[in-house]
Amino acid sequence: MRMQFVPMLSAFAFLATAAPGAAQETVMNDYTASYIEMQAADGQSEALAEFLTGAAPVVKETEPGTELWFALRADDTLAIFDVFVDKAARDAHFSGAVAGALNTSAEALVQGGWDDGVVANIKTSEVLSAKAPVDLYSAATATYIALEAAPGQAEHLAELLRSAGPVVAETEKKTLFWVALRIDETRFAIFDIFADNSGREAHFSGQVAGLLKKKAVDLVEGGWDEGVVANVHNYDILAIR
Repeated sequence: MRMQFVPMLSAFAFLATAAPGAAQETVMNDYTASYIEMQAADGQSEALAEFLTGAAPVVKETEPGTELWFALRADDTLAIFDVFVDKAARDAHFSGAVAGALNTSAEALVQGGWDDGVVANIKTSEVLSAKAPVDLYSAATATYIALEAAPGQAEHLAELLRSAGPVVAETEKKTLFWVALRIDETRFAIFDIFADNSGREAHFSGQVAGLLKKKAVDLVEGGWDEGVVANVHNYDILAIR
């Protein structure tokens, strides 16, 4: 299995180093991220969406270490995805003005309130690889994919994701931002944004998705259908910092 895996990564590495965008390999090095999915309380979807939309300028004004911040929505499910320059910036975000305001409002706006509806759903992670954002404010849609490594395959999956950022940068013009994340020893995620669904469709028919589909049977718990496709969360973007 290992001998089959290495040539595929070597092809990724060749494309990344041979192309002008090879410097993409160090994009967001040592950055961290977080993802919070929240269910709106009954009848509060619009109010929670309005709260998150209004939070973007506050993040911009008060959190210099928050590099990117996205408010997301899929019907009654709302989410925040953000990227930080380091762990200290992530800590500052969670003690900042927006977090404080959400803490105060969560009892009314979020199912489960602050502790069970917000804090329990925080997934912090380390950035493995990224495509730097382009045309950021033209983005209208986003995708978050949760991945669980198959037993004994976590480092192989991490290696694949580390290699993918430069390939996305060179081959996916419609992917406006892409980042691969490691949550813990076995859990990973991918987050990306697009101007429209045609960008998402191009991404899922691209080189990185093709390699992940081929290797998912070995690397991802549940394989492609149950381990990747079943864990795709698509969102509309409400606001961007």
